[in-house]
Amino acid sequence: MLIVCWSPKGGSGVSVVAAAVALAASEALVVDLDGDLDAVLAVEADGPGIAGWLAVADSAPPDALARLEVPVRSGLSLIPAGEQASMPADSDGRLLGDLLRQDGRTVVADVGSASSRAAADVLAAAELRLAVVRPCYLALRRLRTADSRCDGVVLVEEPGRALRAGDVEAAAGVPVVARLPWDPAIARAVDAGVLAARPPRVLRRSLAPVAELVRSR
Repeated sequence: MLIVCWSPKGGSGVSVVAAAVALAASEALVVDLDGDLDAVLAVEADGPGIAGWLAVADSAPPDALARLEVPVRSGLSLIPAGEQASMPADSDGRLLGDLLRQDGRTVVADVGSASSRAAADVLAAAELRLAVVRPCYLALRRLRTADSRCDGVVLVEEPGRALRAGDVEAAAGVPVVARLPWDPAIARAVDAGVLAARPPRVLRRSLAPVAELVRSR
């Protein structure tokens, strides 16, 4: 199953949510089209990554994508973004989307704001599209007018915001499937490089509905 996490506005926590969704699966592959997952998961990820694969996708051997995988922990691998400077902005990502859909594992792709053609193609290929947003007027305004559709919203709740889950659902036209409270424990886990080994309880608990949604499909 191909799950894609994206956001209409940067800085919403897409990479952390994508990592957490993949960590909750028993056998998963997490794919980075945005550039931060290796840092979030504290993985050394040298090499061409997705950027390099996209540059030669038409002529790449069948196992080229699998050879890019980097182990994160038992049952979880990462295909890193590679050099962001070499990420082809106009590369056709339809083949990538098809290959990720055909993978027998749970595949979670972080496409950031889906601003490149390849990221948009992978988003279009997804079987479950999750928009990660904060209760911010600007983010909801962009979500409402975005060409990229979503099946559900992961709401990163911040103290002091006037907007609520109902406002987000009204703007998105889809349900809020998980509510993730702002918690410094999550940032500390990322900063310390222990998110993959010891994901904070608040992260696991808050995103449990997403895991249930995946299992039900």
